[in-house]
Amino acid sequence: MRNGYFQVIDDRYGYGVKIFKPLEGGEPVRVAEVMEYLTHREIPYEVSVLRTAVDKGVNITYHLEDSECPREDGTYLLNVSDDFMKATVRFFPPSTTGEKMTVSQVIKELNGRQVKEGIKEDIIAQALAEGIYCTDIVVAEGTQPRHGTDAKIEYYFNTDPTIKPAQREDGSVDFFDLNTVNHCHKGDVLARLIPEDPGEYGMNVQGTRIKPRDVKRATLKYSNNIELSEDRTILTSMVDGHVTLVEDKVFVSNLLEFENVDNSTGNIDYEGSIQINNNVQSNFSVKARGNIVVNGVVEGASLEAGGDIIIARGMNGMNKGTLKAGGNVVAKFLENATVTAAGFVTTGSILHSVVMAGEEVTVEGKRGFITGGRVCATRQVNVKNLGSSLGAATIIEVGADPAAKARFAELQKEVAEITKAIRSVEPVIGTYLQKKQQGIQLPAQQMQYLMSMIKLREEQKTELEKKNAEFEELQKAMEQQSQAQVVVTGEVFPGTKIAIGDVSIVVPSNMKYCRFVRRQGEVKMQGI
Repeated sequence: MRNGYFQVIDDRYGYGVKIFKPLEGGEPVRVAEVMEYLTHREIPYEVSVLRTAVDKGVNITYHLEDSECPREDGTYLLNVSDDFMKATVRFFPPSTTGEKMTVSQVIKELNGRQVKEGIKEDIIAQALAEGIYCTDIVVAEGTQPRHGTDAKIEYYFNTDPTIKPAQREDGSVDFFDLNTVNHCHKGDVLARLIPEDPGEYGMNVQGTRIKPRDVKRATLKYSNNIELSEDRTILTSMVDGHVTLVEDKVFVSNLLEFENVDNSTGNIDYEGSIQINNNVQSNFSVKARGNIVVNGVVEGASLEAGGDIIIARGMNGMNKGTLKAGGNVVAKFLENATVTAAGFVTTGSILHSVVMAGEEVTVEGKRGFITGGRVCATRQVNVKNLGSSLGAATIIEVGADPAAKARFAELQKEVAEITKAIRSVEPVIGTYLQKKQQGIQLPAQQMQYLMSMIKLREEQKTELEKKNAEFEELQKAMEQQSQAQVVVTGEVFPGTKIAIGDVSIVVPSNMKYCRFVRRQGEVKMQGI
């Protein structure tokens, strides 16, 4: 395959332009290209006659003038891609009185037009030797950067905060078989850091280095009883105990243990996990960066854990007791208490309490009731009996997190603003690039301005990708939240208020074995 081309030649009466037809399916001669060539060299021609000659598609000479053939040396048309990663030329033959271009001449001219890197000298030599004209030939290519990878940490223990307690055959919950403790032994490898790969710089045809995308670094964070390897990539336990992950920090503890929390201990504040074999008395506080396990009863006390809170015999908050967990809360019962959990809450009953869970609330067992107070969860509330025949005010809320909804609206605005900013610089960049493609040499100041505009556009595109990714994640989360529901496996009493997102219903009469979902902008009851 070979493209057609044209050449200014001597003829019997003076000189003309010869049209060579394409071979083996090559591209025919472009009339506009011939016209531009002749016009640029001030060689007169008649448009209609020239067009007719070209359109015939055969080897033909169009006579131009009865005079000596002008001397026109070989030349070319250069085109550099918008991203400066590829340079393409179309060679034009010399007139029969002119000189062919040499490889060194082409390279020198490319350098003069800021094409300095990735030049394909062998391709240029082949094209000139074989007389390949009027054909797009890639004569220089840049090197794309090799993008690296983010650092990551592999943990060799269970970091999933959604493990639930075992359920017995009769439907009750085994609050002693909780499966929430990650045991470890001295010498166990707990975590390994796989360092980031920064990637490698690329280079465009102008010799400008192209930075690979930024990668995220990471470091191993850890507390006492852990050894860090010399290369800072491996964490190893120094003691027998249990391991937890709190806010990306690894804790190993052989467990801080108390019989009771009372006047003999005072308030407790510990970096690891705490086990209390009996009770926590009223007005005391227990804080732990790991888990808190109480084998007895919690009275009107305050417990705060970075991980889970587990109370085997339940809590009577006396209208002042609070539980706050960065993980989950598991208790036999919750009465007159305020409870907040980032994960789930599982209990046998909730009485006159405020309970908020980032995931779901499950109230099951023989009694399995929620009576009075307010219970909120993002995904689901699952309860046996809901409300009270005595009319105790009971409110259940599930659905979208208000903070997530606000961020969703904010992101919509930010994405629109960045998109508008990108569109505003596109015409400016396009104008300058068009001038460059036409061979117009831009002043240094204008070239610097062009590069700054291109850099700004790329930075804005990168920021837009990040915003769109966050937007999509929020959208998925909100779509999942729209499936929030309240499931009642026993009976729900009239007067109970159930809210899903921004819509709600007050239950008008006794209902059994049902679920409440959001459909068509309303809270609907369905059988189960």
